[in-house]
Amino acid sequence: MIETTQIGDRFREQYGSVPDLISRSPGRINIIGEHTDYNEGFVLPTAIDKSVYVALGKRDDQQIHLYAEDFGEFFRTDLAQVAPTDKGWPNYILGVVNQLKERGLLLSGFNLYIDGDIPVGAGLSSSAAVECATGFGLNQLFNLGLSRIDLAKIGQLAEHTYAGVKCGIMDQFASVLSKPDHVIRLDCRDLSYQYVPLQLHDYELVLLNTNVKHALASSAYNDRRQACEQAVEWIQSQHPAVKSLRDVSIELLDQWVQPKDESVYRKARFVVEENVRLDRACTALAAGDLSELGQLLYRTHMGLSQHYQVSCPELDFLVDQVRSFPEVLGARMMGGGFGGCTINIVKKGFGTKLVEEIAPRYQAQFGLALTPIFVKTGGGTEIVN
Repeated sequence: MIETTQIGDRFREQYGSVPDLISRSPGRINIIGEHTDYNEGFVLPTAIDKSVYVALGKRDDQQIHLYAEDFGEFFRTDLAQVAPTDKGWPNYILGVVNQLKERGLLLSGFNLYIDGDIPVGAGLSSSAAVECATGFGLNQLFNLGLSRIDLAKIGQLAEHTYAGVKCGIMDQFASVLSKPDHVIRLDCRDLSYQYVPLQLHDYELVLLNTNVKHALASSAYNDRRQACEQAVEWIQSQHPAVKSLRDVSIELLDQWVQPKDESVYRKARFVVEENVRLDRACTALAAGDLSELGQLLYRTHMGLSQHYQVSCPELDFLVDQVRSFPEVLGARMMGGGFGGCTINIVKKGFGTKLVEEIAPRYQAQFGLALTPIFVKTGGGTEIVN
């Protein structure tokens, strides 16, 4: 956890004045419901106790000055000339500014300082946290009157237009709207949602970071999305009411997709089955049946690895390793795939021993360190100063 006084002090060091406000937006995990969001399905995310912090101060001109602690560098532009940059990191902020301008909202120049403690590259949506902390802070600074759902949508569009990633809405929605000790059952078709209590009792969530990101990730993501759209197109030609895989049954897949392409069929089937697993996960949570929840996680991992084919040897190794420990109820890869973390339901107090057992084997197999990330659920975006 970063102290807000530290953020304020660093802002003053860079800009010579105190910030008008500091906003905080968290990273997220997703309990179950992977690759369902862009198929108008359901997801079950929640925020974690690691966040991005944005300090903001109004300027008396039309200049935008940004400083990123992680990179130790400034980026400056004019409000009238906001455009994507090849630097990378400013795009998540500038994309939000662009979306606010597109809506005709009145802004002026500002100074911004950004820092955070979300591990980058671990699949915890640090980029969404940047977008949401920026949007939330600017909304407050300039009295724009935007709702939390507006800000989630703005963050998503910023990522589409300035970062070039056609992400679903889950990451931004979870960052902005989460509540401690709850997950959000989010319908990605109409953005209706409900909070489901997450009572883990004698267990906790431990993320195991592979510390790897395979180059295949972005192109494979687009390929998977295309396969899902192809399945829908084939079914739609016979059943016009079908708009997405959300509307599809296994029977329709068997009839109209499997005869045409086995690979497309397997990927589409995973998504249809994942929505069913999510419903079962909510039932298990309501009943306090954490063993059933754990088994559902294992089944999701098998589907992601064998059918959707977005896992990698490092992720598969970690899930296989934890199966032998009765203190672990379930595990799966989390996020887009090809690296990042596994999410594990682990008996409280056992996580350190688990890592001590597995880390040397992981190192021997892949020549990589294994990094545990212990997380608690947290609340959504807020003004902290």
